[in-house]
Amino acid sequence: MGEAWIIDAVRSPRGGGKAGVGSLSHIHPQRVLAQVLNALQEHAGFDPADVEDVIMGNNSGVGDHSMDIARMATLDAGWPITVPGVTLHRFCGSGQQALNVAAMSVMSGQQDLVVAGGVESMSRPAPLSVDGFTANNAHLYEQYPLVPQGISADLIATIEGFTREDCDRLAVESQRRAAEAVDAGRFKRSVVPIYNDDGSLALDHDEHPRPGTTLESLAGLNPSFAKMGVMVPPNDTRSYDEICLSVYPEVKAVNHVHHAGNSSGVVDGASALLVASPEYAKAHGLKPRARIVQTATAGSEPVIMLTAPAPATQLVLRKAGMSKDNIDLFEVNEAFASVVLKWQKEMDVDLDRVNVNGGAMALGHPIGATGGMLIGTALDELERRNLSTALITMCTGGGMGTATIIERV
Repeated sequence: MGEAWIIDAVRSPRGGGKAGVGSLSHIHPQRVLAQVLNALQEHAGFDPADVEDVIMGNNSGVGDHSMDIARMATLDAGWPITVPGVTLHRFCGSGQQALNVAAMSVMSGQQDLVVAGGVESMSRPAPLSVDGFTANNAHLYEQYPLVPQGISADLIATIEGFTREDCDRLAVESQRRAAEAVDAGRFKRSVVPIYNDDGSLALDHDEHPRPGTTLESLAGLNPSFAKMGVMVPPNDTRSYDEICLSVYPEVKAVNHVHHAGNSSGVVDGASALLVASPEYAKAHGLKPRARIVQTATAGSEPVIMLTAPAPATQLVLRKAGMSKDNIDLFEVNEAFASVVLKWQKEMDVDLDRVNVNGGAMALGHPIGATGGMLIGTALDELERRNLSTALITMCTGGGMGTATIIERV
C-alpha cells in the first residue's frame, strides 16, 4: 500500500460560539471554511484544479450547515467547478474521520490530492426535528436508551470514581497550558485570520481561553447536567439519571461533576489539511510535513457513549505494529474532563505527553472542525520539539472513537 503525506494544515481561530457575541458568529460557515481553504492553498502552493475531492466533517448538517457544505464552500472559495466536495458526519469525530478517509483514498492509490478537515459554527444551532440520538426509532431506543453526552460524561466520572476536583484540576491545567502556548505563539504556524465581507479583520486569535482560571474560580460554577439528569425524555417514564442506573445497576446515583469550566467550550471554526501521494508531491514540488501512519475507528457501549478513545487508540497502535511508547505526543480531545481521565487511566500514559498545549476545555471544540485542528496542532508541536510521532484520538456521539497516527517526514 502507498503512503499519504500531509503537506500542510491550517485552521481558523476559534470564535466564541454565542450568536451576536462571538467574532465569527455573523459569518456564514461556508464563508469561514472558504477562507480556510484559500489560506491552505496560499500556504501550500498547490493548484486547486488538481484537487480530486474536498472532504469535510460537520456535525450539524442542517440549516446553514446543510446542502453539502464541503462542496458549497469550495465553490464559495472560487475554486474550479471541477473540484467536488463531500461532507461526512461522525459526530465530534467528523473532521478527523474526513482526514482518515482522505488518507485511505490516497494510500489505496485511488486519488493523489485531497483536502480534508471540517467546519462548525456552534453559534448557529438548528433545532432538531428528532428525539435524541435514536432519531425517533422506538425499536433502537428499547435496546439503547441513549442519553445526552453531558450525562454520559458524569456517568463515566461516577463509575471511575473521578471527583469534581479531579476534573477541575485537569481543566485548570488545560487553561494553563493553553495560555502558555498562546503567549509563546505556538499556534501562529497554523491559525489563519478570518475576514468580514468588507475586507476588515473579523478574528485572528482564539477567543475561548480563560487565562488565570483556578480551582477556586471553578468551584463557583454549578454542575451543568444535574437538572438535566432529573428530566424525563419524551416517550419514557424514567429520568435520564434513572436510565443510566437501569443500564448500569451497580451505580446507585449519578454524580454530576461537569460544568462549563471542565467541559469543552462552545465555539465556531474550520480546519483544512492537504493530503497528497508521494508521487504527486514530488512531481509538483510539494514538501511533506508528515505521513499518515495508520487510522482506526472503534465502537463502545453507546449509553455511556464517550469511552471509545482508549479502544480506538489500542486498535490504531495494534494495526500500526506500535506501542504507546513509540508515540511522542498524544492529543485526546477534551470533550469533557472525564473523557481524558478515563483514557489516561486505561492507557497509563503520563499526562505530560497529552494535550501539551491545552485542549478543548480551554480552547473550545468546534465539533466538525476539531479533528483537523488537533492533527494540525500535534504536527506543529512535533516540529517545535523536533519529535517524530503523534497519536490523535476523539470520542464521538453514539459510542465511537476515532484515531490517527502521524509521523514527520
